[in-house]
Amino acid sequence: MDLGAAIRSAINKITGKVVDEAAVKSLVRDLQRALIMADVNVELVHKLSRRIEERALREKPAAGMSMNEHVTKVVYEELVGLMGEGKKLELKKQKIMLCGLFGSGKTTQIGKISRYLMHRGMSVGVICADVFRPAAYEQLQQLSKQVGCEFYGEKGKKAWEVVQNGLKHLKNEVIIVDTSGRSALDPELIEELKKVNQALQPDESILVMSADLGQVARKQTEEFHSAVGLTGVILTKMDGSGKGGGALTATAASGAKIIFIGIGEKMEDIEEFNPDKFVGRLLGVPDFEALIEKIKKIAPDMETQKPPEKFDVKTFYDQLKAAKRMGPLRGVFQSMGMVDVPKEALEEGEKKMQEYEAIIGSMTKAEREDPDIIRKQPSRMDRIAKGSGTKPEAVRSFLTQFGKMKKMYEQLQKNRGMQKQLERFLKKGK
Repeated sequence: MDLGAAIRSAINKITGKVVDEAAVKSLVRDLQRALIMADVNVELVHKLSRRIEERALREKPAAGMSMNEHVTKVVYEELVGLMGEGKKLELKKQKIMLCGLFGSGKTTQIGKISRYLMHRGMSVGVICADVFRPAAYEQLQQLSKQVGCEFYGEKGKKAWEVVQNGLKHLKNEVIIVDTSGRSALDPELIEELKKVNQALQPDESILVMSADLGQVARKQTEEFHSAVGLTGVILTKMDGSGKGGGALTATAASGAKIIFIGIGEKMEDIEEFNPDKFVGRLLGVPDFEALIEKIKKIAPDMETQKPPEKFDVKTFYDQLKAAKRMGPLRGVFQSMGMVDVPKEALEEGEKKMQEYEAIIGSMTKAEREDPDIIRKQPSRMDRIAKGSGTKPEAVRSFLTQFGKMKKMYEQLQKNRGMQKQLERFLKKGK
């Protein structure tokens, strides 16, 4: 179940309509249903619902704000509060311990964090203190080589002994330790984590959990915090889990602060958790700031660009080229507010980016501005297919996918009242 799509659907029902008490109550019921289906705790949902209904009906809209915008503002602010606070990992000399159960993606996250820190100028060394899982040593060693950080590990030693020796060997600014996992936090694992914690004396103790845990995330966070004293959490599998909202809110309810969320399998697929932007993404608010920042990373000397006025083939072409170096295609479209692009279109887009680029490269300026003329004149389609090394069927497939994306962008533009208001909230950091 897509939490964002359900919330956007609920809000869209009141967009452009007269908002009275009945409309607010109907909106609240839809939000309740969406949040509960996303495995958010029922008690939290009811508290949130009461606050939204009370604020929406009792508070007066700010000057120049319509009732629709006022209600949307209330929903936005309350959802941000529900998601809890984020925490930024400081760029300083430090020791970091990561812990988590089997299947959480803990070892992979060490590779991602190492890359994140190294791209910000820090030198990183990692220690494999996971002496329980046979493949842990080789996996972390391979990830370390992939991202370019230093690696230390020993086989046949106790976890805390490996940490002690690793600290003597590594001279990096940041030391990250991978610890053992289990299928549950049993007494044996607790004892091992405590000894590793004592040997390392970490500045950050971070729990890695999968977003598909839902409400169980709260219990797991509290148990690990009791064992080693957590300073933060990383939630993985946030790219496709319908339970992401449940895990986020459950973690927030435990008092823990989320540092990162994992949004894919690649080493760059990790992002700082910002509740304002996360909720904005749920509501479909374009994050052009994030899009421009991504583009700046691959073209530092480019001038700040304004959001595109229209979505044409040229816009699509520019984004395709940028996306090849910016990460998953999903992130590019999310930055443009196009959060409802079909999953199959995204998956196909990832595989066919080269093919699409070749097709667009074979189109004339007139065809890029008005692709409908290609369908009307089969000779154009044959010429484009020949020039791009594809078949006419591939050109037709591209035109179909582009048409779907263009319709979604146009639909987004129709609801700009809500979007513009929320963009102002995000910029103000409310």
